[in-house]
Formats: sequence, C-alpha cells, structure tokens
Amino acid sequence: MPYQILTDSALPPEMEEMLAGICEVHVWDLTEDDPILPSIEGFITYGHPVVLGSHMDKMPNLRCLSNFGVGVDHINLEDARARSLPVGFTPGFVNGVTADMAFAMLMTIGRNIIQGWRHAHGPDYLAYDANILHGHEVYGSTLGIIGMGRVGREIARRASGFDMTVLYHNRNPSPHAAGLNASYRSLEALLDEADFVVLSVPMSPQTRHLIGAVQLARMKETAYLVNVARGGVVDHVALVDALQRNLIAGAIMDVTDPEPLPRDHPLLRLDNCVILPHLGSATYQSRFRMSRRTVDNLLAGLRGQEMPSRAA
Repeated sequence: MPYQILTDSALPPEMEEMLAGICEVHVWDLTEDDPILPSIEGFITYGHPVVLGSHMDKMPNLRCLSNFGVGVDHINLEDARARSLPVGFTPGFVNGVTADMAFAMLMTIGRNIIQGWRHAHGPDYLAYDANILHGHEVYGSTLGIIGMGRVGREIARRASGFDMTVLYHNRNPSPHAAGLNASYRSLEALLDEADFVVLSVPMSPQTRHLIGAVQLARMKETAYLVNVARGGVVDHVALVDALQRNLIAGAIMDVTDPEPLPRDHPLLRLDNCVILPHLGSATYQSRFRMSRRTVDNLLAGLRGQEMPSRAA
C-alpha cells in the first residue's frame, strides 16, 4: 500500500516522479476539513502554508512533515515537537543560487536595469540620451551584509570579484569572516557606511521588522536595500515612507509580507522599488536538489529513520 501523503498545492513534476509508486498524494488547502485527513501519514509543505498544531491534530496518523525550502517559520515547530513529529527542510541547496540572486538584484537596482528596460521599450526612446538613468557603481562600493550565515558568506565571496569593501552584522562575529575579507560592524555602523545593504537573515521573532523607520533613516540617501531573506524582516510601512521621501535611493525585494502583496499596495507603484516573485532559489538545478531532499526527508520520516536534514 502506498503511503498517504498530503500537500498544500500541486507538486512539481520531478517530485511527483520521485514519489510515484511509493506515495499517493492528496492536496489540501488547510481550510475546510477533508475526509482524507485521518488517513494521512506525511505532509509536504510546498507553498509555505501556516501549519499549526490544530492542523496536525486533524491527521491522527501523521508521522512527519517535510518542508520544501530552508525557512520553516510558517510551521509551528513547538507544536510539531509536542506531537513527536519530525520536520524536514532543505538547507545547503540554495546558498549559491540565492547569493547569485542577491547580486543580480543589487546590480539591477543600482544600475537602473528595470527602469532602463521600460524606457527602451517605451514610446519616448527615439534618440540616445546620455543624461538619463544614472545609477551607482557596484565595483569599489561598500556592501553591508546583515546575516553572515551560509547565504551571507556566499554573497561576500561574490563581492570580492567586484572589489567591494564588505561589512557584515551578525548576532556574533563570524569565524569565517577573516577569509572573506569581511569586517564586523554593529547594525547601526553598517547602515551608516554601506552603499548596498543586503538582508540574508532567517525569519524569527527577533528579526521581524529588523529594518524599520529608525534603521532606514540611518542609511545613506544614495544607498539601496536588497532583501533576499523574508518579507517580514522589513517594515513595509516604514519602507514606503522612506522611499517616498527619498531617504534611501531605492529598494529591491524578492520577498514581501504578505506574499504576494495586495495589488493596490503602494510599494508596487513606486519607481524606486522593485518587487520580484520570490525567485531566490528558482533554477532548474536547485529546485531539483530541493525536491530530492524533500522526498528523502519525507520517506525517512515515514519509515521511522533519521531525516537527512531535520529542522525539529
């Protein structure tokens, strides 16, 4: 008999192939009760749904949860631990690709790539004009990384190719920083000095609205904010105000809170703000590796074995 598996949204074809013949997959939107719930043995959280103990209790035969992704802030881990339910996740597979995305975003916002694309495709581009869309140089500038974890270190490595001065802030100084030519700063000092501020911290109660009105006011008027962490790390109300008042030069966000933003959100209407649809790990290679680890974690949990990557 195949294992009875639940997911919150349709799975990618490669993951379906990995599960074929082993698991029977059902989709549940976590709202109304479903007759299949009592038979469910494993839960793949694919679209980052909020999963609480009350959801877990609807599945009395549940043995494990396997999250597609690194961030597990949407799963109540304490509730899972209280029910002896292991929770898998996929660390290590998104470090390089997310760092690539951070640099793509940094260059996009610093060099007015989106604005330039719009202008070049618009009706007003009838002659070359050397006086428009001046951006800021990336090479030789100062990069401030908030969160020197796996992704933060990969971002610092890429910065060396641009001859950037690298500053970082962490809860504690990183033992890896010396090899990356990165200098530790307090959060305040980093915001004062950096030309580009990149956020790569995990989402937690301690990092929620880590960047708010006070922090944005400390940044240079010529500085840019780049967020590849989680949307909740930035106070969106404060960011709208800072951008409207030109307290900073611009912001580019691959993540928002909520995600996606309401279609009438003011951030979507600002010329100095670029919003992307959470593309940090969106390459064929990384998504395949994440799918493989998600399935391996799931099957290990179903079989009572240790998960290759366990968050709780």
